[in-house]
Amino acid sequence: MTEEEIPEDYKEKYLRLLAEIDNTRKRMQKEKQEMTRFAIENVISELLVPIDNLENALQFADKMSEDVRNWAQGFHMILNQFKDVLENNGVAAFESEGTAFNPDLHEAIESEETAEKPEGTILKEYIKGYRSGDRTVRPARVKVAAAPAQEVTKENL
Repeated sequence: MTEEEIPEDYKEKYLRLLAEIDNTRKRMQKEKQEMTRFAIENVISELLVPIDNLENALQFADKMSEDVRNWAQGFHMILNQFKDVLENNGVAAFESEGTAFNPDLHEAIESEETAEKPEGTILKEYIKGYRSGDRTVRPARVKVAAAPAQEVTKENL
């Protein structure tokens, strides 16, 4: 059978199947990349806790003895290496204090009534947040300003 003898609808079905196979291959490749990225971000988010603990411990090294300060220098170097690994993989910390609360970036763990700052302003950052591209690896845990409660008086009733 020659090419001229093959019915036109078989040719169309063949071309559609080729396109479908190509689309399936591309979709599976994209899903594989997303799963790899998700796995890497999960590992990175688990590494953030010891990094935070190391940062917190090193905050007090200046108040310690000379021997402890010498050890702390080495630990600072290790901490910087961890931060370089994060940066090289596109993961960066973001600042939250003084910015507006964003539920995609922040997790409110406390609120404080205040008239000094607009409602929804972040007053304090307890734990740093990290992003990878447009995705949040770990939201920042923050204290958010709330509007002061109105006093209930006889005039307000």
